[in-house]
Amino acid sequence: MDLQLADKVAIVTGSSRGLGLASARALVAEGCRVCICARGAETLAEAAIEVEAVAKRPNMVAAVQADVSTAPGIEMVVGRTVETFGGLDILVNNVGRAGGSDLLGTSDAEWQAAFDETLFPAIRASRLAVPHMKHRGGGAIIMIASIWGRESGGRMTYNAVKAAEISFAKALAQQLAPANIRVNSVAPGSIMFPGGSWHKRQQADPEGIAAMIARELPFGRFGRPEEVGALVAFLASSRASWISGASIPVDGVQGRSNL
Repeated sequence: MDLQLADKVAIVTGSSRGLGLASARALVAEGCRVCICARGAETLAEAAIEVEAVAKRPNMVAAVQADVSTAPGIEMVVGRTVETFGGLDILVNNVGRAGGSDLLGTSDAEWQAAFDETLFPAIRASRLAVPHMKHRGGGAIIMIASIWGRESGGRMTYNAVKAAEISFAKALAQQLAPANIRVNSVAPGSIMFPGGSWHKRQQADPEGIAAMIARELPFGRFGRPEEVGALVAFLASSRASWISGASIPVDGVQGRSNL
């Protein structure tokens, strides 16, 4: 299926590894021009090489070193993208982190950091992206949320910020529909990739993780980043023209929600 994404311009935040990198690869493989960004120069350079390897032609990838948890950081990324590629059609809000433990073990600073590093980057990036999308007649915004935003599970702070992202996407979808801008959230389950949290846990406790897979993952394996990236590319495309305000699980039936 041709997703009709040739020469569309996309930003993927937090795209030096994992789901962000997979989303950038999927978009570039479909002909998008993509800006990737991350805080670390070395990992960003490695990611740029990997994304460029699937590009259909040269000069399809821009890499911007920035901390998008800050307002100046996301302003730099959006500004550089528009300057380099001439506009913006697609925004994938992927960056995020949440620390802490239980209620008594999580400080105010950890709660604030969870929102500052996950929800506010999505808010700021969307606010900056929308005028450019309106100028081009429409666009698509995709939040990388989690099944633990759709139902209870995971670390408390993570559960809260991912639920907030899903709610934000729904509200934004209704608000931006008249401008032909679609907004959806993707809710991955447990995804394995090198250097990710599940990879580290598996290395530390292989027997415990094997038991978790048998207990929680009906397909008997972790999800793969490219399985999320494929959905991101579809939702970004005109093939998904009547899908907006949705929260779509990519979890191999790990989640228990009926909705």
